[in-house]
Amino acid sequence: MPLSPRPARTVPALAAVLALSLTGCMAGEGSGEAQAAEKVTVDWATYNPLSVVIKEKGWLEAAFAEEGTEVEWVQSAGSNKANEALRAEAVDVGSTAGSAALLARSNGTPIKVIDLYSQPEWSALVTTPGTGVASVADLEGRTVAATRGTDPYFFLLQALEEGGVDPADVTIQNLQHADGRSALENGQVDAWSGLDPIMAAAEQNGAELFYRNVDFNTYGFLNAHENFLEEQPEAAQTVVDVYAYARDWALAHPEETAQLLADAAGIELSVAEQVLERTHLDIDHVPGEQQLAVLEKVGPIFVDSGDVPGQEQIDEALAGIVESSYAEDADAARVAEAAEGAEAGQ
Repeated sequence: MPLSPRPARTVPALAAVLALSLTGCMAGEGSGEAQAAEKVTVDWATYNPLSVVIKEKGWLEAAFAEEGTEVEWVQSAGSNKANEALRAEAVDVGSTAGSAALLARSNGTPIKVIDLYSQPEWSALVTTPGTGVASVADLEGRTVAATRGTDPYFFLLQALEEGGVDPADVTIQNLQHADGRSALENGQVDAWSGLDPIMAAAEQNGAELFYRNVDFNTYGFLNAHENFLEEQPEAAQTVVDVYAYARDWALAHPEETAQLLADAAGIELSVAEQVLERTHLDIDHVPGEQQLAVLEKVGPIFVDSGDVPGQEQIDEALAGIVESSYAEDADAARVAEAAEGAEAGQ
């Protein structure tokens, strides 16, 4: 299939890479050439459809085969789990919502967003018939399930603020996404701040999305630990190149993308199709001012909720969280031959 060209890296970005090599920051100084990474550990998550496609197709393994680099996959059950893995350097590259990435960096995790994998409407407030909950105002005095440190949690806080409900008047149960759905369906909570594809499955099972607001959903961030970027910039670029290839492929093969997501998430094909309908993959995937503008609105909520000590930490995180050069230089053509070979061999 023809693949769309990607913009070339800017001159300042080239200078930065050259500076790294001259100062010995790249692996292999003194040997005359950079050494390939022995292993690259990346996450996959059902809320990141491109990661599912890449993993199932074996494209990352194929792209690294010539260098002999091993690829290890780790599943992230939520942005909070991806952040935990990045903090511990259990993964080199992890998938989170933009809000969760800001939270992590504000609290000292040295990560940078190197690519955007989607602009989703993956969060909404969910209830079941008979709870008497029909609006955000109805949540006062009620119990809501949400996963702290994830986009649904911050979606809930923004919805409460807009609806004039004091979070102190709502009991928030900190449950992982799947457990939140179960608690809602079992009647243990009155509402749940959901996340696709689990939310779409609950919706098709009779749950009601009583409050939606696409503007309260932050972008899908592909984040890398700073140590990985400093030590293996070429490997990081390969990961982003594979994401560029996967994005083009997924847009050209929506039916197969939905089936891969359904299989990986253990959901019906119709649920996966519904998820992808509200997940925008055809976006400008270079992180920049648009994403920072969204995060600037979320930052003060972190401070008010006590998730970040103060606005100073938010401002420092916003100033350093974006590393756009990898996405600017993304080129699907660099990995196309390897990816096509992997697919032909399946």
